[in-house]
Amino acid sequence: MTEHLPHRLLKITLWSLAAYFLLISLAHISGTKLPLLFVYFDVPSTVYQDRIISFFALGWAFFVATGAKDPLSNLALVRALIASALGAVAVLAYINFTTDFAAYSPDIAVWKFWAQTAMLAILTLWIMVLYRLVRNQGQR
Repeated sequence: MTEHLPHRLLKITLWSLAAYFLLISLAHISGTKLPLLFVYFDVPSTVYQDRIISFFALGWAFFVATGAKDPLSNLALVRALIASALGAVAVLAYINFTTDFAAYSPDIAVWKFWAQTAMLAILTLWIMVLYRLVRNQGQR
């Protein structure tokens, strides 16, 4: 059976996301504060916080990779991923709105945090669209 384009795009997106979470894990365990791998890269953090985030990001890499193997057979997992991503966007927006980043440093540019939050929101919407297309194809 030939794989439909939305299914292939969802697989590629999820495998890319799994690789991204692996990079986040490596960046946090090594303390390499890079934008996109650390959302709040300008904000001081402690080693134990970075290690906790590294552990969870590694778990997310495996979680997403499991769904990426065959999204059509793992639709419940993809739905859980979407729900979790929506929650992450909401919490990041809450942090961005309520945190006084200037108290850490007047040089912190909050727009960079908003840009990363927006990118995650766009990625989530992309996965939602692909999920619906793949789910609808599977029902035919």
